Amino acid sequence: MAAAEELLRERPFRDLTVDEVMRRTELSRPSFYVYFRDRHHLILRVAERFGSEMWSVSERWFEGTGPGEQRFREALEGIVAIWARHGAVLHALADAATVDPDVELAHSTLMQTFIDANTKHIEAEIESGRILPLNARETARALSLMTDRYLLAALGRTRTASPETVVETLATIWIRTLYGVT
Repeated sequence: MAAAEELLRERPFRDLTVDEVMRRTELSRPSFYVYFRDRHHLILRVAERFGSEMWSVSERWFEGTGPGEQRFREALEGIVAIWARHGAVLHALADAATVDPDVELAHSTLMQTFIDANTKHIEAEIESGRILPLNARETARALSLMTDRYLLAALGRTRTASPETVVETLATIWIRTLYGVT
């Protein structure tokens, strides 16, 4: 998996081959198939780690204490840090999702998990009076999908913005939308 991550930092998923991955490991090509069905299965396994990592930092907003906008910013900083370190691999996951149904399902399931969690948290924030009433599900969906696409464009295979700029941009959008402050 480490060899695949290295290669994905250098080139897009469509150019990744099993032979190249295995040359970097000093193992034989047949060894690859002991652990993975194909390169799509490999990218799924690599991406599982990042999904768990992102969920862990997201809990800062979902379960933390203190002002919601501060907790959101802390969670966002963690997510952006993961993207800054692994953006090329996460971009490869998005690329693979366009051609492999299993990868597409895993990617959309991960996105839906975050949309559902954001919805639940926004509803709790509305109920507590910290957020003015709004359509929690559609707002969570729009903000989550926008964030995913923006992270892909800004910190994916080719970095087009600094992590600090990404945090400021997304924090401004989310916090103004939800809490009405900057």
